[in-house]
Amino acid sequence: MARQLWLLRHAEAEPHGTRTDAARRLTERGRTQAHAAGIAIEQLHSGFEQVLFSPKVRARETAELAAECWDSQQREWLSVHPPLAGGFDAAQALDALSGIGVDGRLLMVGHEPDLSHVIGQLTGGRVDVKKGGLAIVRLDGASGELVALMRPRELVLIAGGVGGVPIHGE
Repeated sequence: MARQLWLLRHAEAEPHGTRTDAARRLTERGRTQAHAAGIAIEQLHSGFEQVLFSPKVRARETAELAAECWDSQQREWLSVHPPLAGGFDAAQALDALSGIGVDGRLLMVGHEPDLSHVIGQLTGGRVDVKKGGLAIVRLDGASGELVALMRPRELVLIAGGVGGVPIHGE
């Protein structure tokens, strides 16, 4: 095993201009995406040492809705991480990982283009994390390998559907 960085992009949110950017909330579809992500994450792993989320409402809601699907101890590890609000980079991600064990997992819930840039800086590759999508990077020191990149539809499949209604589109 190796240290892992899991990156979840906030789910679908209200359109720009609806309210201030920091206050934009998830849409009903976004709430379903976040719930599906939580179920899928629970199916895919054995636990996080920490879950950090952006202070923006849509990221907090995504993290909290996803965490509803986890055991109570996992939910206690949720905390706001102001750097995730914008301009977040690989150096900051590695700094956040410094407190995680050598085989530990850290989940961060944030925004684009920051999440894709972090992945690119760590792996040397280029990706596009969709709203409600998840990326997993296995780390070896300050570099990493992208081991998974999932769109919301793949997360729904892993989750076994949400309320029997699959999510269509990206």
